[in-house]
Amino acid sequence: MNKKTNLFIAPLLLFALSVSAQFRIGQNDDSPLRKLQYAEIAINNLYVDSVDEKKLVEDAIRGMLEELDPHSTYATPKEVKELNEPLNGNFEGIGVQFNMIEDTLLVIQPVTNGPSEKVGIIAGDRIVSVNDTAIAGVKMSKEEIMKRLRGPKGTKVRLGVVRQGIKDRLKFTVTRAKIPVKSVDAAYMIRPNIGYIRIGSFGATTYKEFMERLKQLRDAGMTSLILDLQENGGGYLKAAVDIANEFLQRDDLIVYTEGLKVPRTDYKADGNGAFLKGKIVVLVDGYTASAAEIVTGAIQDQDRGIVVGRRTFGKGLVQRPVDLPDGSMIRLTIAHYYTPSGRCIQKPYKKGDSKDYAMDMLNRLKSGELTNADSIHFVDSLKYETLRQHRAVYGGGGIVPDEFVPLDTTIYTRFHRELAAKGIVIQQNLRYVDNHRKELKKRWTSFAEFKEQFEVPQQLLDSIISEGEKQGVKPNDEAELEKTLSYLCVQLKALIARDIWDMSEYFSVFNENSEMVKKALEVIEK
Repeated sequence: MNKKTNLFIAPLLLFALSVSAQFRIGQNDDSPLRKLQYAEIAINNLYVDSVDEKKLVEDAIRGMLEELDPHSTYATPKEVKELNEPLNGNFEGIGVQFNMIEDTLLVIQPVTNGPSEKVGIIAGDRIVSVNDTAIAGVKMSKEEIMKRLRGPKGTKVRLGVVRQGIKDRLKFTVTRAKIPVKSVDAAYMIRPNIGYIRIGSFGATTYKEFMERLKQLRDAGMTSLILDLQENGGGYLKAAVDIANEFLQRDDLIVYTEGLKVPRTDYKADGNGAFLKGKIVVLVDGYTASAAEIVTGAIQDQDRGIVVGRRTFGKGLVQRPVDLPDGSMIRLTIAHYYTPSGRCIQKPYKKGDSKDYAMDMLNRLKSGELTNADSIHFVDSLKYETLRQHRAVYGGGGIVPDEFVPLDTTIYTRFHRELAAKGIVIQQNLRYVDNHRKELKKRWTSFAEFKEQFEVPQQLLDSIISEGEKQGVKPNDEAELEKTLSYLCVQLKALIARDIWDMSEYFSVFNENSEMVKKALEVIEK
């Protein structure tokens, strides 16, 4: 061995010894944690190329969590903020609902009593600059625009605005504020004595929003309720328990949670609910999950109402957020939740196989489950009974509705899917409303009159077909065109109602053609 080799090996051995020495201070040197630490030190000090230590650690955390279950996850500090905003019920910004049209921010509606409305920004305004920096016509992403508009409460932002009918650009200075994020999407009287409430998620303000809407509907004469939880991915357990409490009798079990290291906790109704006697129908689908399933399961198991729709998602795991020092977070599964009959509705999963779990909805479609109730099968070991009427219900994979409504796969034609995917429907609707906003508001001062009499203009339909042709999207034949136009008339009328009024009016129009809602009305009116 030559001298050069010796010179190289000597410091390497000294380094290796120094690395090893760092683990000789304490005991249990063979513990999994020390093994992980040793690997990290070795990589940082010996690896041939430079290493992004932060990413390495984050990937290691994600890897560990992926081996547990599909809902134990890691979030970066940025992701934590994005996840928390809709659940916290607010964010800090200028307070406008907007969409992008021709690379320009178009205000759909300023938030009522929000900072933008207070300075005079109105629906139809185009925001073209922020703090003297152009955001229109420069291909700026929606995310970057939102980043510029948002900011800490109390800070000011200068906006350049173009308004139809006014030649000169308008200038506004808006003081950012806390902007509420609504989780109750809609509430209205669907029949003289039947109310409809749609909840989009269960956040910090959901219960308060729900109670306000429930009171409004009861004051309007509601004696029966359609509670729409379709596409509700869940949220806070407390919000779900509080809302279920409004329907159930004293000491009725709502849900209980239990885990290996978490003792059983029962959540029971206090008997002081605001809607203890009227009929209830809950609408669900394959995207109804978690907290939404808690409410659904409580109503079904206590025989308080009828569940209508398709089998729910099947998330029966409870997560606890664990904050990490840099602002990142682990959402760690700590328990299962069980419906009052004792069902755990968590669908099966293979540890470490998130892909298979994510494919579940596609598998349901392929198996025929979404179109045929007879395609749903459960083993007898998963059979339970409701607590009052002793009806058969099942655990182990979501909540099976009492009344099945098949997915209508014929409504959405291939032609419509491609038009929608390219944003053609939304963009052409925005253009139409933007160009006719004044006359629409002047002509349709009453929503009831609009709902009964308004017909989607042929020019709007023609503009969608024409734009589709320009982008290479065409119907296969006349039959597909007619079917697409039929659905577009419903969709566009609902979108126009939303742009003139709000989401309640959108759903009021859209639900008139919903098979789910038709079945709910049928159940209530029996």
